[in-house]
Amino acid sequence: MQYLTERYYREVVKPKVQEKLGLKNAFAVPKLAKIVINMGVVDPQDPKARRVVIDNVLEQFTQIAGQKPQVSLAKQSISGFKLRQGDPVGVMVTLRGRKMWNFFQKLIVVALPRVKDFRGLSRTSFDGQGNYSLGLEEQIIFPEINYDKIDKVRSLQVNFVTTTKSNQEALVLLEMLDMPFVKEKK
Repeated sequence: MQYLTERYYREVVKPKVQEKLGLKNAFAVPKLAKIVINMGVVDPQDPKARRVVIDNVLEQFTQIAGQKPQVSLAKQSISGFKLRQGDPVGVMVTLRGRKMWNFFQKLIVVALPRVKDFRGLSRTSFDGQGNYSLGLEEQIIFPEINYDKIDKVRSLQVNFVTTTKSNQEALVLLEMLDMPFVKEKK
């Protein structure tokens, strides 16, 4: 089932969003610009052991996102955390275009239904600039992850960046893209 694509957005979602928001100009209709996925890795404290964990997380992110992620490095040393400047502290990947739409469809259709006791996504996780943040407690909701190769269940952050500056317009866009938000109480 290939329905969340750029073509689906242009032909089905964009006219609905334009009508619902009452926009006259088609270029003013908000769209999904990119999806940023990141995961922080703060354990173990030993830098050599952390490197092994980072390599494992890199492999998992490559499977989840479909492209190789970037390793985030510490910008400054913090002695309380036994962290030196330049040590790896996490991984991140930015998805655009076809890979973004593939990940979005996989998240909505496959991964979120696998979340235990899923009741819907919060409507209040917008940042005031029209971007939505979603925290996932475990990476094993993605079917590509091999349970035997993970050393620990880790959480990850998914950020949906839109072209609008309004939270309400972004909410309308994401609802039209079938994002499973919690139903509003009437």
